[in-house]
Amino acid sequence: MIKNQLGHWARRFSRHIDQTLFGLLLLTIMIGLFILYSASGQNAEQMGRQGLSLLVALACLGLFANISPQRLEAVAVPLYVLGLLLLIGVTVVGDVSHGAQRWLNLGVARIQPSEMMKIAVPLMLAWYFARREGSLRAMDYFFAALFLVIPVGLIAKQPDLGTALLISASGFYVLFFAGLSWRLMLGIGVSFAGIVPLVWPHLHDYQRKRIMTLLDPSQDPLGSGYHIIQSSIALGSGGLAGKGWLNGTQSRLDFLPERHTDFIFAVFGEEFGLLGVALLILLIIAIIARGMVIANNAQNVFSRLLAGSITLSFFTYAFVNMGMVSGILPVVGVPLPLISYGGTSLVMLMIGFGILMSIQTHKKLVGS
Repeated sequence: MIKNQLGHWARRFSRHIDQTLFGLLLLTIMIGLFILYSASGQNAEQMGRQGLSLLVALACLGLFANISPQRLEAVAVPLYVLGLLLLIGVTVVGDVSHGAQRWLNLGVARIQPSEMMKIAVPLMLAWYFARREGSLRAMDYFFAALFLVIPVGLIAKQPDLGTALLISASGFYVLFFAGLSWRLMLGIGVSFAGIVPLVWPHLHDYQRKRIMTLLDPSQDPLGSGYHIIQSSIALGSGGLAGKGWLNGTQSRLDFLPERHTDFIFAVFGEEFGLLGVALLILLIIAIIARGMVIANNAQNVFSRLLAGSITLSFFTYAFVNMGMVSGILPVVGVPLPLISYGGTSLVMLMIGFGILMSIQTHKKLVGS
């Protein structure tokens, strides 16, 4: 009797898992665990923590895959408002660590509200545009931009430039898929370029240094340019086929900093070479392609906007990390999705993919 009941719940649970997407995710995560084992110096304790985070992340994926898009739409506004209140709380009474005020101590737990906004912001914007389907005006885009700018401003003030960038991208994708005109986007781009000289004096010293280092890492080879120089050496020394798993000299000899988090892509490139990097990029492209198929086949505006934003946000994570490791973008502290060490980012990613699966599988159930 108990066995039959468990089987029933397992079947009910698994029918909301998109098999194609789940297979691609598992393959990428397995590659991540292999390279993390090497990047961490074969640290069993660190691997154990990442394994535990993975189990939590997979549980979150399954949970959100079983929550219908209609229920997600219903909680979009409360979740966004809660996130804003927590961000304001961080600004007022947040814990300061390493010069940044990003955490809020609730007594029983210490949380980073900016992580929640990675989901709350696209949810809110998708809800907003779904309510205005068929009657969109220019003013609607203005208000939607406010919903995006307010949390991004609070996060940038902490300061957390990497997370602010990622949330900005997730919100922009919703605006783009909602029909934001090319003329308006061009105007925003020109305006942004025009205010850069005004923003520059207000940047933190380390932020200005990151931009200057991008232009010329050799000006401070043992300081701010060290990360980019060492990661470039690691990627280049991998050659075509790489030095082999566990044989990367830059990481094993401790030349490469943050090798198990932000710069794990350099470890991968050194050990598996250009061919391995190409295969990893193809796998990431496959995940993005599956996500865009789900977005294209979504049953309503809310689901389509949300699915498109989640998918292209994953693309932004990967592009920004690979760009900063290879020296074409400033170092902003963005991990390589599904590969880098870190529990919070992995859990939030899997929540996003769980929502994608929910959009796909609940559409099928409604259609049947």
